Amino acid sequence: MEHALQPYTALVPRTDKLVVQKAGHTALLTIDNPPANTWDTDTLHGLYELIGHLSDDPDIYALVIIGRGERFFSAGADLQMFAEGDKAHARLVARLFGQAFEALRDFSGVTIAALNGYALGGGLECALACDIRIAERQAQLGLPEASVGLLPCAGGTQALAWLVGEGWAKRMILCGERIDGVKAERIGLVEEVVEEGQALATALRLAAQVSRQSPQAVKACKQLIQGARSQPLNSLLSAERERFVDLFDLEDTREGVSAFLQKRPPQWTNR
Repeated sequence: MEHALQPYTALVPRTDKLVVQKAGHTALLTIDNPPANTWDTDTLHGLYELIGHLSDDPDIYALVIIGRGERFFSAGADLQMFAEGDKAHARLVARLFGQAFEALRDFSGVTIAALNGYALGGGLECALACDIRIAERQAQLGLPEASVGLLPCAGGTQALAWLVGEGWAKRMILCGERIDGVKAERIGLVEEVVEEGQALATALRLAAQVSRQSPQAVKACKQLIQGARSQPLNSLLSAERERFVDLFDLEDTREGVSAFLQKRPPQWTNR
């Protein structure tokens, strides 16, 4: 790591179940809701507000998410929220999940999930909303909602199929198949598998690499890459060229080119 972790003092989270720290241009978010780091209304509201704040912070280029402890990244939704069978409450919770994880998906910087244990249901959907996933070998990933009569409602049916193809998405969702980190890497669900206890350090090193990139260029690239999910590939080629030209309005573009020609590291301002 290039920088030691420090408290992120620019924001006081609305819940103590989300702990935010900072290292250089990276924010680290720890889900701290024992015993299984489940998501509830407090943490979903908190995540949505946090992402909005970090997106507006010009000093944050990347976000790493991990679960507190050694067993769980996140076991998903706290099923106590649905114990009464209240349909109106279920609609509210589904909306909160969608609002929070779609904000995470659209975060202006790079998001990396450090899967240090079980990532199930809404826990895996949180990771699916991130740009990159690093999994420890022993991590267990799954979308078991159908086993309790529910379904993934925070992007799981869409994002999983996009990443791993329809066949594996159906195995995991329709058959309830759970996979470990090794198999997750093999099918393309995670980008790297590491040994137990190494996910956070690996994710932070990768996040530090982001700080060497122009944050404005990264933002434009991310929007174009994700745009291919909903539009035919060729329809974005002209937009890609226009976004390339638009970057020449920015100070960072001039700085990046000048630094390369002068053979020195660029000094980004995110402007």
